Amino acid sequence: MAEAHSAVAFSFSVTQEGIDVNLNHEALRAVWKSGVRSWKKRIGRAKNQVKNGVYPATPMSWLFIASIVLGTQLAGYDISFGLVGWLQTHIPWVREASSVVSLYTCCILFSTLLWVAKANLMKYTLKMLLHYHGWMYEPRGPMSLRTKLWMGLVKLFGGKKPLLMSYQSALPKINVPQVGDTIDTYLKSVRPLMDDEKYNRMQDLAKDFLNGMGPKLNRYLKLKSWWSTNYISDWWEEYVYLSGRSPIMVNSNFYGIDAVLVHPTKIQAARAANVVHAMLLYRRELDTEQLNPILLNQTIPLCSNQYERQFQTTRIPGIEKDKLMYSKDSQHIAVYCRGRYFKMYVYQRGRLLKPCELEISLQMIIDDQTEPAPGEEHLAALTAGDRVPWAKARTEYFSKGKNKASLDAIEKAAFFLSLDDEPQDFDAHDSTKMDRFGRSMLHGKGYDRWFDKSFTLVVLSNGRIGFNAEHSWADAPIMAHLWEYSSVEDKFKFGYKADGHTNGEPEMTPPNPIRLEWELPKTCIAVIENSLEVANQLLNDVDLHIIMHNAYGKGFMKTCRVSPDAYIQLALQLAYYRSAQKFCLTYESSMTRLYKEGRTETVRSCTIESCAFVRSMDDPSKTDADRIKLMKVATETHQMGYRDAMTGKGIDRHLFCMYVVSKYLGTDSPFLSEVLSEPWRLSTSQTPHQQTTKLDLVKHPEHISAGGGFGPVADDGYGVSYIVAGEDVIFFHVSCKVSCPTTNSKKFGDSINQAMQDIKNMFSSPR
Repeated sequence: MAEAHSAVAFSFSVTQEGIDVNLNHEALRAVWKSGVRSWKKRIGRAKNQVKNGVYPATPMSWLFIASIVLGTQLAGYDISFGLVGWLQTHIPWVREASSVVSLYTCCILFSTLLWVAKANLMKYTLKMLLHYHGWMYEPRGPMSLRTKLWMGLVKLFGGKKPLLMSYQSALPKINVPQVGDTIDTYLKSVRPLMDDEKYNRMQDLAKDFLNGMGPKLNRYLKLKSWWSTNYISDWWEEYVYLSGRSPIMVNSNFYGIDAVLVHPTKIQAARAANVVHAMLLYRRELDTEQLNPILLNQTIPLCSNQYERQFQTTRIPGIEKDKLMYSKDSQHIAVYCRGRYFKMYVYQRGRLLKPCELEISLQMIIDDQTEPAPGEEHLAALTAGDRVPWAKARTEYFSKGKNKASLDAIEKAAFFLSLDDEPQDFDAHDSTKMDRFGRSMLHGKGYDRWFDKSFTLVVLSNGRIGFNAEHSWADAPIMAHLWEYSSVEDKFKFGYKADGHTNGEPEMTPPNPIRLEWELPKTCIAVIENSLEVANQLLNDVDLHIIMHNAYGKGFMKTCRVSPDAYIQLALQLAYYRSAQKFCLTYESSMTRLYKEGRTETVRSCTIESCAFVRSMDDPSKTDADRIKLMKVATETHQMGYRDAMTGKGIDRHLFCMYVVSKYLGTDSPFLSEVLSEPWRLSTSQTPHQQTTKLDLVKHPEHISAGGGFGPVADDGYGVSYIVAGEDVIFFHVSCKVSCPTTNSKKFGDSINQAMQDIKNMFSSPR
C-alpha cells in the first residue's frame, strides 16, 4: 500500500557476460504518454493564445478574407487598391519568385494584415463600448432604447463562441476616482455613525487631506493606473492578504458546504471519487479554456483572470510576507486520512481515471491501517497557526530529504483532499448539526486541512462534502463556480449505483497511492504543537450559527418590487440595531470584474436612509405605508452604492491605495490612518449561485447549495454570509467570537429571522 508503483523505465547491470539492459515497457509507455499529454497541453495553450489575441475575429474569418482577396485578384479586380502589387515589387524574396507564387504570397500577406486590422478594430470598439455602464443605473422596467442599441452593438462586436479568456484584452481598465468625490462619499457614509463633535472633527481631517497631500497621492495612483493593468489588485493581494502575519484559518480562509437537502450516497470513497473526477474535468475545461466566461445578461463579460490559479496553487509562508506558488500542471492530488498523508495519482497511461477507478484508490487509503509518523498527524497545524513560525520551520525542516519531497507532493498537487473520520449532516429540526457542519469546513480540528492550498476538498465519513479555500488567489465567486459545476456533475452526470457506489466498471487497475514519508525531529514537532495550540485557541473562539430561512425567499421580495440583496441588507441592519442598540460600519462585498483584473469593492450598507428606515420599524408613530416608503428610498440608495462599487466609483479601495502610496512616500496622513483603522463590525457577503447553465433550480430546487461563510472581521462584530437559494429559501451563515460578551451568533440569527418576518408583515398588512 505505502510503496510506489514501479516508475523505472530501464535498468542495467554489469555482468561477466557484459551489460544486461532491462527495459520496462509499461513504464516507457507511461513516460511517452505523459510527454504527449504535456505537449498537447502546450500546443493547446498556444492555439488559445492566438485565438484570444485576435478575438473577436476568428481564424475562419481570416480564411474568408483571404479567399475574397485572392478570388478578386484572380478575377482581375484589385480590392487592395494597389497594395498587393506594391508588396510584390517591394519585398525582395517575393520579387524574385514566380508570378503565381508572388501573387498568392502577397494576397495572403495582405489578407492577414487586413484581418489583424479588423480584429483590432473590433477589439477596441468593444473595449470602448464596455466603458459604458449606464445600463446599470436604469430604473426597473423596460430597457431604454439607448441601452438596447448598446447591448446590440456589444453582441455584434463581442464575437461568437468565446473562450474563457477571450474577452481579457477587450476589458477596460478601472479608473482612479477624484479625491474630492471619494471624500464626499466617505463623509456621507459615516454621518449616521458619528455625533456632531466626531463628525465635525472628521470633516476637518478630510478637508486638510483634500487641501494637502490627497491630490499628490492621487497623482501617483493615476501614474500607476497608466502603467499597470489594475491599480488596485496587486496591492490588495500583497498587503491585505499576503502580508498578514496572523493565522489565515478563520481570519482569512472561507468555506462552503454541501447541497444539504439531498444526500446522493453515504459511501465516503464513492462521493469523493465522483467529486474529484468532476473537479478534474472542470480543470481540463479551465486549461483548454472551454469553460464559458461569465456574461451578465448573457452579453457583458466579466474578467476571468482569477481562474488561472484555481488549481496547483499554494500559499508559501515567508518571514515578512507570503507568496503564491503556481504549477502549470499536476497529475496527482494530496490526500489526508486519519493522520496520514498520501500522494494519489489521478492519471494513468495518459488518461484521467474514471470515478469507479478513483474510488478504488480512495478506498485503499481509507482501509490503510498504518500509523502516522511522529508529528505527522498534526503537521497541517503549521498552516493554521502564525505565519512566521511556519516560514522558519519550512526553511529549517522541509528544505531537503524526505520532508522536502513529501511537502512538494502536497504543494504541487492539483488540490488537497481531506477524508474526515467523522460525519456531519443537516437536520431541519436540529440547527446545531448545521452549525457543526459549518465549523468543520471553516477550521476542522485545526490540523486536518492544508489551509495554504488554494482549496481543500473535504469529504466526511457519511459522504457529505464541503471545502475550505485560501483567499489570496481569488474571491468566493470563483470557488462557487467550481463548486456548482462539481456538485451538478456529481449528481446528474455521474450518479451512483443502487448500493451507493460509483457507476461504471474499472478498465484498469489504478496506481497505488503513495504514503508520504516524514522525518520530523522533536524540535520540529514542538513547533507543530505550538502552532496547533494557536489554532485551537482561535477555533475554540469561533461562534458559528447557520440559519435556513424558509418562511419566504426572493419570490416574495420580487413582489415588493425591491432588490432581494437590498432587502436582506436592510434586514441585517434592523437585526443589528435591535441587538446592539446602535448602528455600525457595515461592509458588503461587491465585485469589480467588469474591469480587467478586477476583484472586489466595498458597499457601505449602513446609510442615512437605511438608518431612517430601521428606526421607523420600532417607532409607533410610523405607519406601514411610511415604513415602506422609507424602505424604498433606502433600497434605492443601497442599489446606487452597489452600482457605484461595481463601476469603479467605490471609495474603500481608493482610500486603501492612497494609504499605501503614503507609506511608500514615508508620510503619515491622520485622515487616512483613522479611516483605515475603523472596524467593520458587520461584514457581509452574498454567495453567488447559478454561474453555470447546468442546474435548473425550477426543476430541482432541492439541489441548491447551502452556501458558505467566513469568520468575523472585528473582535466585537459579526461575519454574515447569505445565499438566496431559489425562490423560497435563504441560508445565513453568522459568525462571531465566543470571547466577546456583546455578540452571540444564535441570538443574532434569531434577530435576523425576526427582522425578515417583520419586514414581510409590513408589506403584507392592509394599507
